[in-house]
Amino acid sequence: MTRIRIQKYVAATAVAVALVGAPTVSYAASQGKAAHGTLQRVAAEKAPSARIVAPGEHVKVPGGAEIWLTEEGKHWTTPDHPEPQFRSVVDGNIDRGMPGVSLQTEGVAGHYFLSGLYYGGKGTASRVEVQTKDGVVQGKLLELSGKPGWGVWYATAEVPTTGDDGGLDYFGSVTVHDTKGKIYARLKLN
Repeated sequence: MTRIRIQKYVAATAVAVALVGAPTVSYAASQGKAAHGTLQRVAAEKAPSARIVAPGEHVKVPGGAEIWLTEEGKHWTTPDHPEPQFRSVVDGNIDRGMPGVSLQTEGVAGHYFLSGLYYGGKGTASRVEVQTKDGVVQGKLLELSGKPGWGVWYATAEVPTTGDDGGLDYFGSVTVHDTKGKIYARLKLN
């Protein structure tokens, strides 16, 4: 093959890769005019929201934990603690009229099982982020149907291999965002 043929193949391959790698760009050419790129507007994605669960419906969490909600609060088990644990939303320990987030951490098979309540924020809870010394961990939200004024979040995070004693100083904050990206509720730990 000559050098010119190789250059043509390389150029054609580069154009094909560029077209495949840029799905949000369309190319159009009218007769007699040069082609140009136009950016297509992608319809805004609907913001995620909490998964709606039935009272008592068990949700399995990676690592072996399970969570379920009742009108009284959050219930959970882990492989190391198979007896159900409970966090009430009706015993007066939280004020559902004020934004708040709680955090429970447990070591489960080389991971942290993180969970807690969120409550009292304005808007619709959409997503949760846990800031750790190693970065941000994304969690998931659960709620009962209707508008209970509270929900449960959960996530799993790797246990750091060095430099941490496993205490709460590893965690910086827990932030629940609403569907508009604003803060629904936040817990700052450090």
